[in-house]
Amino acid sequence: MPGKMAVIFGVSNILWMVLAASQAFKIEIVPESQIVAQINASISLTCKTTGCEAPSFSWRTQIDSPLNGQVRPEGSMSVLTMDPVSFGNEHSYLCTATCGARKEEKAVEVLIYSFPRDPEIQLSGPLEVGKPVTATCLVRDVYPFERLEMDLLKGDHLLKNQEFLEPAETKSLETKGVEVTFTPTDEDIGKALVCRAQLHINEIDAELRKRVATKILQVHISPRNTAVSVSPSTRLQEGGSVTMTCSSEGLPAPQLTWSKVSDSGQPQLLSGNGTLTLIAMRVEDSGVYVCEGVNPVGRDRKEVELIVQEKPFTVEISPGPQVAAGIGDSVVLTCGAKGCEAPSFSWRTQIDSPLNGPVRSAGATSQLTLSPVSFEHERSYLCTVTCGRRKQEKRIKVDLYSFPRDPEIEMSGALVDGEPATVRCKVPEVYPLDRLRIQLLKGERLMESRNFLEAVEKDSLETGSVETTFIPTADDTGKVLVCRAELQIDEVEFEPKQRQSTQTLHVQIAPRNITVSVSPSPTLEEGQSVNMTCSSDGLPAPRIQWSRQLRDGSLQFLAENTTLTLTSTRRGDSGIYVCEGSNQAGTSRKEVELIVQGRERDYFSPGFLMLYCASSLLIPAIGTILYFARRANMKGSYSLVDAQKSKV
Repeated sequence: MPGKMAVIFGVSNILWMVLAASQAFKIEIVPESQIVAQINASISLTCKTTGCEAPSFSWRTQIDSPLNGQVRPEGSMSVLTMDPVSFGNEHSYLCTATCGARKEEKAVEVLIYSFPRDPEIQLSGPLEVGKPVTATCLVRDVYPFERLEMDLLKGDHLLKNQEFLEPAETKSLETKGVEVTFTPTDEDIGKALVCRAQLHINEIDAELRKRVATKILQVHISPRNTAVSVSPSTRLQEGGSVTMTCSSEGLPAPQLTWSKVSDSGQPQLLSGNGTLTLIAMRVEDSGVYVCEGVNPVGRDRKEVELIVQEKPFTVEISPGPQVAAGIGDSVVLTCGAKGCEAPSFSWRTQIDSPLNGPVRSAGATSQLTLSPVSFEHERSYLCTVTCGRRKQEKRIKVDLYSFPRDPEIEMSGALVDGEPATVRCKVPEVYPLDRLRIQLLKGERLMESRNFLEAVEKDSLETGSVETTFIPTADDTGKVLVCRAELQIDEVEFEPKQRQSTQTLHVQIAPRNITVSVSPSPTLEEGQSVNMTCSSDGLPAPRIQWSRQLRDGSLQFLAENTTLTLTSTRRGDSGIYVCEGSNQAGTSRKEVELIVQGRERDYFSPGFLMLYCASSLLIPAIGTILYFARRANMKGSYSLVDAQKSKV
């Protein structure tokens, strides 16, 4: 047993020594064997050891070329940094670590590439349907290009695939491309031209190996089928207008311009859009007009000839051939010439009377001002325009009117229920009176209407009126009396042809149905009180007044109240009492006779009976006293006891 233990112990020591020796000194490099870096990027190679407290490091390339990097020791590590990465860094790098007498070495390979940008798509010119064009796709600054593959597609259709397998003579950044010539069609409009480039280096990420560029095809169509429409016609009269509209097909839509061919044959630009409108045409505007459609791939044109003919001049008048002018206002008569460069004007009345107004002419217009308008201006005025040898004349008839105020409503007096009333409506300062119509209405009902057609026409302001008599009733209260006047002149435009006035009816009712009540009765005894109450209907409410009729028939005023109260009446208060109800419409009265009677004597009244009883007792008592007094006188004394005894 001791022998086995010794063997086991010896084996353990040997294993421990082997393990200690294996972990005593070790070198590793990160990344382990290979790294792929993009040109102009930055990478670091890290060499580190274990099992040595103070190792020393050295770096070199396998072919002993320059490191092209910076070495930075960090304790048990050494870092080689290449920033930026260039062609001089494409080597196998060796890191040597020394720990005392022991040395370890590790290698890592650095591969470089360049694929920095997406491809570029170039076209030899604008795309036009039916015309060949060359599309080129370029990949710039690529390395190594022998790993490059490119595809050029139109939509989903592959136009060309190319790989660049020829070896590179030198290390350099190259620009590689693929080129395709094709003929665009209408179906290519809106399609995409796609260039795909792939660098076949598996050691780099997939998204860095592939790049794509896309270009939407803008296919152009040269302008064609250019057409022109002219409204109203290519033959025009002087002073007229014309609109010419041009259209042209193409892609992109052609830019349309209008020009006129000058006498020298050169085009004179007139408009930058498809519509050309010419107004106030002159003879010299005749000629050839050209519409041209232009886009990036071509142009197309269409010509049209316009002929402008001379037009005879015209004369226009305003406000019109007939004008209505308010008396006292101002009116301006205007005469204008069109189609004549230098017209001359003259004014006169049809009866060759004075114009009674100033004339002012300027250019192609002449004006006659009438202000203030009066009866002497009611004429027909003639404007004569002379243009060279030609002459034209226009007439303006001036009609006068006056209708300045609303009608006036007049009543004959206060309206009383049942009593005839006359209402009058008048319209002052009217001219002409024979054009006036007046209507008088109560509510919606027409009471009176009058046309003054029979009026004698005078050069003066007249007052037109209409009146009617009616019997108002209580139901008319609150109704509206309307006077409507209308001046029937069609030429009046800016002032009211119709005016009206209104008045609300207030019908009064004279006092009536007067009643008197007497409480307790018209017949009284002296000393009693009486209340006499009076009431009456009417509108407005009647005023109640009490009076007493005297013997001569006159009335003595007592009170202004509905109730008359008499207290402690006497026989002199008897008589006739009068209640009067009055308002603005009238007076009504009611009489009542009051009788006050004297009182009769009452012999068996309670007071008299008590007096009778008292005297009946008093007389015997007095007699008794006198009797005993005499006896006392005879005896010399009086005793009540004795008196009582004697009665016993």
